[in-house]
Amino acid sequence: MSVNTAVPIEEQPHRVRLTINGRAQDVEVPPRRTLLHLLREDLHLTGTKEGCGIGTCGACTVLVDGKAVLSCLLLAVQAGGRSVETIEAAGAGPDPLLDAFIKHDAFQCGFCTPGQIMALRGLFQRNPRASAEEIRRAVEGNVCRCGAHLRIQAAALDVAGGV
Repeated sequence: MSVNTAVPIEEQPHRVRLTINGRAQDVEVPPRRTLLHLLREDLHLTGTKEGCGIGTCGACTVLVDGKAVLSCLLLAVQAGGRSVETIEAAGAGPDPLLDAFIKHDAFQCGFCTPGQIMALRGLFQRNPRASAEEIRRAVEGNVCRCGAHLRIQAAALDVAGGV
């Protein structure tokens, strides 16, 4: 008796081309692999955090084509042909948002910080002069268990010119 070791067709890896932090990438991913796990495990971009894994905490927020997306809910194959920006891109040069987070002490443990910053970067790319309400809405899906929400909003308002 022989054992069939063939991988079922629905489980075979897919070749995906996407741009991550401005660099074109060709990757081979299983069909069920999330963008979060592609970034962290395959590409070693560990700034993006896994908090809940079900899209409720916002720690895994990245920008996909400029829009804030929960990378734990997006399959890597769905990101094919798109541009992905992670927190690693934010630290590539001077960044007013990072400076404002430091100025306003907008983090304690820092676990939620990458998701908060990416959600706000997406907002400020669309609207550099966002209102307090727009800022609040942009990060309402990002949970800070340390309670730094008011300082995060103050940092964002500072960047938007509202402080």
